[in-house]
Amino acid sequence: MANKIACILGEGFEDSEFRVPYDRLQSQSFDVEIIGRQAGETLTGKRKQERVRADLGIDDIDVDSYDVLLIPGGHSPDHLRGDQRFVRLVKAFDDAGKLIAAVCHGPQLFLSAGIQRGRTLTAWPTIQSDLREAGANVKDEEVVEDGNWITSRKPDDLQAFSDAIVRRLDARAERPDYPSQPPQPGAW
Repeated sequence: MANKIACILGEGFEDSEFRVPYDRLQSQSFDVEIIGRQAGETLTGKRKQERVRADLGIDDIDVDSYDVLLIPGGHSPDHLRGDQRFVRLVKAFDDAGKLIAAVCHGPQLFLSAGIQRGRTLTAWPTIQSDLREAGANVKDEEVVEDGNWITSRKPDDLQAFSDAIVRRLDARAERPDYPSQPPQPGAW
């Protein structure tokens, strides 16, 4: 089963939070497409180490064509959440129960989509307090998995974050009936 991943990016993304999971997923033969505001736009990382060209624009994608939504952090999520098309995309992925992997400031889009209440996750420390105030259960851990969500805090967590995404996708490849979210204890 091929897994298609939509990676949403805006200007000022955290360079390593894009590059590390992107390279790891590509090395595992997963198909990762960069989604920007417009196809062909060039996006520059916050540290100016990465310049990435968007494969598709936000208006060109269909949620049903993807298995995973990847949301790198940095300034990108704050820019993207000002555009309701990206907010609707995040909500649509969540409503469909598809895997969403967000790191650092990525969960800002969860706040804008109003999907954080009652969920367990992590994020960059300043975003953690915002999430708590908005009704989320926040843990200050390297990786937190809750249903169809995988979240991490910062660049230091990227290896574990990438491992968690690959592990979830590999489990689905081995068992096509394996859901996007981990089963409840005793369900299998």
